[in-house]
Amino acid sequence: MSIPFLLLAMAAAAPAPLHFDLSDGSPLRRQPYQPGGHGMEPGATDRDYLFSVALPEGNYRVTVRLGSRTSAGNTSVKAEARRLMLRNVATRKGRLLERSFLVNIRTPALPPPPENAPGGAQVALTPGDRAEFTWDDKLTLEFLGQPRVASVDIAPVDAPTLYLAGDSTVTDQFAEPAASWGQMLPAMLDDQVSVANHAKSGATMKSFSSDLRLAKLLSGMKAGDWLFIQFGHNDQKQQWPQTYVDPQIAYPAWLRVYIAEARRRGAHPVLVTSPERRNFDAGGRIEDTLGAYADAMRRVAREDGVPLIDLNADSRDIYEALGPDVAPTAFNDGGRDKTHHNNYGAFLMANAVAQRIRDMIPALAPHVIAPAFDPRHPPSAEQVAIVPSLIHSDQRPAGS
Repeated sequence: MSIPFLLLAMAAAAPAPLHFDLSDGSPLRRQPYQPGGHGMEPGATDRDYLFSVALPEGNYRVTVRLGSRTSAGNTSVKAEARRLMLRNVATRKGRLLERSFLVNIRTPALPPPPENAPGGAQVALTPGDRAEFTWDDKLTLEFLGQPRVASVDIAPVDAPTLYLAGDSTVTDQFAEPAASWGQMLPAMLDDQVSVANHAKSGATMKSFSSDLRLAKLLSGMKAGDWLFIQFGHNDQKQQWPQTYVDPQIAYPAWLRVYIAEARRRGAHPVLVTSPERRNFDAGGRIEDTLGAYADAMRRVAREDGVPLIDLNADSRDIYEALGPDVAPTAFNDGGRDKTHHNNYGAFLMANAVAQRIRDMIPALAPHVIAPAFDPRHPPSAEQVAIVPSLIHSDQRPAGS
């Protein structure tokens, strides 16, 4: 097949731009989603709702026109498994605002390996994974707050992709109240970069590979993309002998595997030290539970010339600035969970990551739209005010 013919065939296979009228009174507001089509997901309230469109995996530009002729609104938009895209966009009665963002969607399918070659045909998914709006054949948008949505346009886009590999403190947590910095990061970036969060609760560097999540991530990676790598919470568990990764020898070696795989594809690796657990000592300082892994990552970053986002240090500053009495309000399960964050805590972590991108990664810095952030002076929960999603669960994320 000639190159021009191949390009024409690829263009013909690409989804055409789609337009949906979601204004008040539109029939689409009452149309249930049907596989292969588009419509509303179950579980809507009088105000909040989820809208899905069947699409092949890839990056898409979503353009929303927010507002109503008859009433004011305040709209937040999340995509897939609660990835924050737009937060608290206020509109006056009779006025429309247009906003756009990029969404990455995927399925578990992998390019099948050649005959007699090792490998698998899809990512290993748990029943929980299959229940999420992540590993399916559709793009799902959640409209929250006082949503006023006039229309939605969706079109395929070729854009740099920022891949996330990590554990429960990074992944797109599917249900309230747990949340992670990876699902808040899209709101910190402009509409020229797509975030593909492949992180998994309970993952270690070994299990992320053996479950074929690394293979899936790498299968779509192209030159100019980014790979953010954050592991440590579960790797340090010696009681998990099949996935334990010691900090002196195996952990640096595994980090270098991920770095090499990204670089081999022309992508840019970035190392992220794990956020610390919320354990205060008698003096109001955060106790060290991840130091050996954070130090090992800092050493690899220095020796291999990889940008480092030191979220371990920033998380300590944030918790200590909030103090022992207020810091629990940034964590899951009413603060009883000392590892996993809620929306507020995840938003603070994502702001710290965004600020480090601005400071440390010149090529990505122009795409950061979040305001300047000082971990030693975090905003209050009232100032952040993220509207909760429709799906709730009492089950804590895997890992600790």
